[in-house]
Amino acid sequence: MIYGLHAVREALRAGTRPLQRLLVLRTDRQFHDLVQLAKAQGVPVHIEPPTAFDRLAPGGTHQGVIALIAAKSYDTTEQILDRAKARGEKPFLVLLDGVEDPHNLGAVLRTAEAAGVHGVFIPERRAVGLTSVVAKVSAGALDHIAVGRVGNLIRLIQDLKEAGLWVYGVDPQAPKLHTDIDMTGPIALVLGGEGEGLRPGVLGECDDRIRIPMLGHIQSLNVSAAAAVTLFEAVRQRRKSVVPQAKPSES
Repeated sequence: MIYGLHAVREALRAGTRPLQRLLVLRTDRQFHDLVQLAKAQGVPVHIEPPTAFDRLAPGGTHQGVIALIAAKSYDTTEQILDRAKARGEKPFLVLLDGVEDPHNLGAVLRTAEAAGVHGVFIPERRAVGLTSVVAKVSAGALDHIAVGRVGNLIRLIQDLKEAGLWVYGVDPQAPKLHTDIDMTGPIALVLGGEGEGLRPGVLGECDDRIRIPMLGHIQSLNVSAAAAVTLFEAVRQRRKSVVPQAKPSES
C-alpha cells in the first residue's frame, strides 16, 4: 500500500508495479488526473469516506488517496550496474549503513533519483525497508529508482571495488572535503545512519573518506541532507567534467 498524491501519481506513471485498486476521497479536479491514469490502466477506482483512509493509513498524511499496489522488488548488484551500462554512463551508486528512519530513507531516495543515481543499497538488518512511509516521503521517486538490499555491506563494497568503482565514505572526521576528490568516474558514496554514522568496519573498506565542511556550532547534517550535498557535488562535476587536483588515495 502507498498513499499521498505524489507517491500514487508516480507509481501510476512509472507502471513498474501493478496497482490492484485506487481509493480516492472524491473525483473532483484535485484527483482527476489520478482517476484518469488509473482508468487508462484498468485499475478499479473506489470512492471511500475519510474514516476508511484514517483506518488504512493511521497517522499518515494520505491526502485522500491510497493505492493498493504490489510490493517493490529489490534489484541485484548486477542489475543495477547493468542499468548504468545500458545508459552509457559510469556507475553512480549510494550505499546506506544503518538508516532506520523511514523519513530519512525516503528523502535520500528522492534526492538520489533527482541526481541520476543508478541505484541505492540498504542492508537487510539494522535498517528500514521499503515501507509505505518511505514511498510517501520519496514523493514517487521509489518507483523510478533501483534499490538493492544486501546481507553484508562490507562484502558489497569489496565487490564494487573489484568491479572498478571508487568507494567514498562520508565521515565528519575525514581529512578531505567532498569537493576535493574526483567524482566523475564510477563511484559509490557510503553514508551512515542516524546517530552512529558509518560503522568502523564499513568505513575501513572505503577507498577514501570525505567530509562536508561545517562552519557553525552544529558539526553534522542528517543523512538526507548529507546525501543531497555530496550527490549534487558529483552531479556538478559530472555535468561540467570538472576534475579536482586531489586524486583518490592509493593506500
